[in-house]
Amino acid sequence: MSEVLLFAGTTEGRTIAEACSGKNVSLIVSVATEYGETMIEPADNIRILHGKKNADEVVRLIKEQGVSILIDATHPYAKLASETILTAAERTGSEYVRVVREEDHDETDGCMFLDNTEAVISFLNAHDGNALLTVGSKELQKYAAVRDYRDRLYARILPVKESADLAFSIGFCGSHLICMQGPFSEQMNTAILNALSVKYLVTKDTGTAGGFPDKIRAAKACSVTPLVIRRPCPDTGISVGACLSMLSERFGFSISGTKSVSIVGIGTGNPGIMTGDVRHDCENAELIIGAKRVTDALSAFHKPVVNAISPIDIESVIRNAEQDRIVVAMSGDTGFFSGTKGLLERIADLSPVIRPGISSVQYFAAKLGVPWNGAALLSAHGRPLNVIAKIKRHVLTFVLVGGHDGVTDLLNMLSENGFGGLSVSVGSNLSYEDESVLHGTAETLKNRSFQPLAVVCIKNPDAEAAVVTHGRDDGDFIRADVPMTKSEVRAVTLSRLKLSSGSICWDVGAGTGSVSIEMAECCEDGWVYAIERNGDACSLIELNKRHLGVANVTVVQGEAPDALSDLPAPTHVFIGGSGGNLREILAFVLKKNPAARIVLNTVTAETFAEAVGTCKSLPVKDPEITELFVSRAAKVGPYHMMRAQNPVYLISTEGSGDDA
Repeated sequence: MSEVLLFAGTTEGRTIAEACSGKNVSLIVSVATEYGETMIEPADNIRILHGKKNADEVVRLIKEQGVSILIDATHPYAKLASETILTAAERTGSEYVRVVREEDHDETDGCMFLDNTEAVISFLNAHDGNALLTVGSKELQKYAAVRDYRDRLYARILPVKESADLAFSIGFCGSHLICMQGPFSEQMNTAILNALSVKYLVTKDTGTAGGFPDKIRAAKACSVTPLVIRRPCPDTGISVGACLSMLSERFGFSISGTKSVSIVGIGTGNPGIMTGDVRHDCENAELIIGAKRVTDALSAFHKPVVNAISPIDIESVIRNAEQDRIVVAMSGDTGFFSGTKGLLERIADLSPVIRPGISSVQYFAAKLGVPWNGAALLSAHGRPLNVIAKIKRHVLTFVLVGGHDGVTDLLNMLSENGFGGLSVSVGSNLSYEDESVLHGTAETLKNRSFQPLAVVCIKNPDAEAAVVTHGRDDGDFIRADVPMTKSEVRAVTLSRLKLSSGSICWDVGAGTGSVSIEMAECCEDGWVYAIERNGDACSLIELNKRHLGVANVTVVQGEAPDALSDLPAPTHVFIGGSGGNLREILAFVLKKNPAARIVLNTVTAETFAEAVGTCKSLPVKDPEITELFVSRAAKVGPYHMMRAQNPVYLISTEGSGDDA
């Protein structure tokens, strides 16, 4: 037997403790509260300690108990606890293993991300409406700074006396205090949000294990805006499954027992087109797990079923099931916009078998008689999606669409961005007797009714000639009387920005939006926020978005830096106009992202001097400075004369990574 010290109090910690119960490993489980202790089943090889510990106390425990491995399975927001555990490991030379909770970026569409509790409080003080707090009781006292908090805020906390007493002392009571143990299902969250009639849901990015996706889905269903507090720092480590695999290999015991798990893709749902391996696994299964519509499609196998969708729920069913032969059924193919990846990270120790299926895209492509190699393959199921950019660059685009208005919204988007004449095919109930395939253009089909689940195929024959480099002509943009960065300057600016496909960009002082538009076309999987104080210019940017068919730009009217406060942290920032607030803008950018890439353009010597001086006083790398002279030819009679444009200074730098 060997000593392992596990810091738990989380779903991950409980899963590890339960899996090690009765095994050939001596486990000390440390939890912060008595309530956390009650959540873990005692066993002969498991001792449970409760109470918060500083580094000295952890060091003493390691030495007294002969601990060889420290497993940190604390909450992703428990930064201080992780630092304490790591310090103790370094002081004693013990092995440190961090178990991380995966983030669920598929559920963040419509979320407003804020850096910390103080940022949430500032937002709530600047906006009307009630809010449900689902961030625990640790920082509940801070929310007393929200105006009218006793009337506007509802707190959901653990059902323990310590937390309840604290909430009462602050002023949360009656219907404004909800004491319940989570994680909560989407249905439970929906019921609570509807009952409270709140406008905002305050939460942390707790991942699937903390019920984050269910909160966000419920918020969307109730038209509630999620205010998400970012994780305090990047979390690196291994999954629960990888941790259990390490322990079982290290100490010579088996976690999986006799359970056999298959993750299978059932294709479109028609049993007639399932693969032989999938049929064999379903015929021999003792239990089938999956979403209701998936298990309904497998009813002909007459097997016991459990309906579960999220990886944490499926894992819980698997580990607690009495049956040994288990099938987890996924719609379509296991490798195509499937929940397989998230589940694998949780049950890797069970060595599941993965069976592919025929996806609806494969089936639909065959139905249409077109090859799907080289096509853009997209899913609009709850994801932010820049369909327009993909269509511009692909002759064929397939989009998986969900929701009652999903297809209609997609077709309207095409029409509004100048692609209403493209050939479109919509497939619903594919492979079934009531299969429907409609052909037309986006414009002619947009007023039709469609099934909630469908596949849309969009053909753009002009995509083969699409320009893939930046460099739009100035004449492409609608100008009016709004200043515009000229094409030659834009070209160098975009080169200096060093954008990637998924960049989150700010264009401060956006003018006509010429830089914003070209930024967005370069980072088709990212997003651009065009910040402009002039209302006429904001309207012009919206016109240029529609005129040029660019969807991934959000126009923000207001003066920086105040207008930047609610935006997501940028990876890249272009400043074409600062309104005299250059230092404040740069400081705010670096606060949001200390490593942001920044390019400033200026035409006056005064602003250039201010910019260089400001860069010297802030935590940025040595700037690269370019003075750009451009001359353009103008026809004078039979001759061409070169006319010089105003010189432009370009200052390129990036944050050093240190806090501003």
